[in-house]
Amino acid sequence: MNKMKIYFACSITGGREYEKTYQEMTKFLLDEGYEVPTAHLAESTIVDYERNADPKEIYARDVNWILTSDILLAEISVPSHGVGYEIGFALNAGKHVLCLYQEGRPVSKMISGNPHPLLTVKAYEDTSQAFQQIKSFVNIVTNKA
Repeated sequence: MNKMKIYFACSITGGREYEKTYQEMTKFLLDEGYEVPTAHLAESTIVDYERNADPKEIYARDVNWILTSDILLAEISVPSHGVGYEIGFALNAGKHVLCLYQEGRPVSKMISGNPHPLLTVKAYEDTSQAFQQIKSFVNIVTNKA
């Protein structure tokens, strides 16, 4: 059986307030044995790298990663144009999407109000609860497949 590939989406340009959470989530995914082509997005050095990267190359790379991933997991506590775009792109491509956010944070109603059957939006109180939500989501998605 092939290893499940999870595209992890998080804010880069929009703000890094949740960087530690991003790092904990990607570590969890990797420790669980998932392939995470975007794990580097959680690292502190990503802001400098992305600032100097060619936008067309980033777009082509990320679209390819979304299309070749099984699901998209987005941490949406910090608003991000890019993450919102990736969520819509993944849904349009027929991918299951899980959006997680810190309980009490405001979330775009374009995401929280979206009735798309492949979209799940959940709040978490701490990362251990987020990890359980990820496990549950993956189990539901893989049992439907």
